[in-house]
Amino acid sequence: MAELPTTFKSVRLVERGASSAAADESSADGQWHKIEIHSDAFSVRKRNGGEETQPEEVQLTIRVKGFAYNHRDVWIRRGLYRGIQFGGTLGSDCMGVVVLPQEHELAGKEVLVYPAVNWLEDERGGPDVAGKAFGILGGTVETMGKGTFAEYLHVPASHCVASPPSAPSSQRPIFGPPTTSSSPVSAAASLSGPCSSASQLELTLGSPAAAITRFSWLVNWAPRVALTTPKTFLFFFLDTIEDDWPEQLASLLPPESPFLDAVIDSGGGDISQKTCPLLRPGGIIVNFGCTSGRPLTFTMREVLKNLELRGCTMGSLKEFKQMVQFVEEHKIQPVVHKTLYGFEQVEEGFQIMKAGQQFGKLVVLIDPDTQHKL
Repeated sequence: MAELPTTFKSVRLVERGASSAAADESSADGQWHKIEIHSDAFSVRKRNGGEETQPEEVQLTIRVKGFAYNHRDVWIRRGLYRGIQFGGTLGSDCMGVVVLPQEHELAGKEVLVYPAVNWLEDERGGPDVAGKAFGILGGTVETMGKGTFAEYLHVPASHCVASPPSAPSSQRPIFGPPTTSSSPVSAAASLSGPCSSASQLELTLGSPAAAITRFSWLVNWAPRVALTTPKTFLFFFLDTIEDDWPEQLASLLPPESPFLDAVIDSGGGDISQKTCPLLRPGGIIVNFGCTSGRPLTFTMREVLKNLELRGCTMGSLKEFKQMVQFVEEHKIQPVVHKTLYGFEQVEEGFQIMKAGQQFGKLVVLIDPDTQHKL
């Protein structure tokens, strides 16, 4: 086992204007909180009641090898996310190696970390830990500012799962994020019962990176559902930046079945109004994001058509583990737009994502051994 350090680095969020040294100028489209690479003394923390998910659960110390960005991180830096904790560590997903305790069965193994707390398995939507709120890792008060953009991380043993061995090192940090993996899988699973015998699903896309991954989940998910509830699924994969995308979609629907059964969306805004004419009566809209930056609306027009709007934020710990198993079973490999190296390039990744220049995920590798293998 490698010798443990005396200090470790993390990417901390700094409130704009908090100090002359750390403050950043407002961006052209609003505020933009600065980040700093912070160095802390390394210590093995005791169990903390705010993060504890099961009595007497073992806490693992993980040496992080790589992490990936989500749009959530950008919204936090823009000051547009609820419950921001300044001074907290950013990041929701990562891949790393368990270094402590050395006698644990996962010691020395690469693991992925469940990027949330206090939602173990409740199918209604969590949380299901008495007296504790659901929270996502990375820069918010619900998880006390704990995030994955760091060299070391302390997490409950039950929140770790072995990395899919079939995935290259540069892709493994991608499988844990809330917007790319857990949420669409959970959203798709929620449709298993209500969809008709020949279901047609439409995906509206917040970003190319997440879109590609969502599509890979769903095309692998549909055949599995078909085995248990004989269903056939048609997927429509559209760019909602184009104003006439509803008309484009309408032209793709088969004449014998000219309606959608469900829409899986992460853009928000007026998605309900845009898809209402295309959805069958009683159709379902599942939303798990608002990358358009516009409020999600639902009007009486949708109510009178008996449409259902479902919210979906990530998934439970149980679903996360099922998702990782699903990745390995179907050998799903997300598209990586760019791999960055070291904390020095973290800001570059933020700027790429802020400008919407990526087509695929952005990954940062901070482990020298991993970098040398690529």
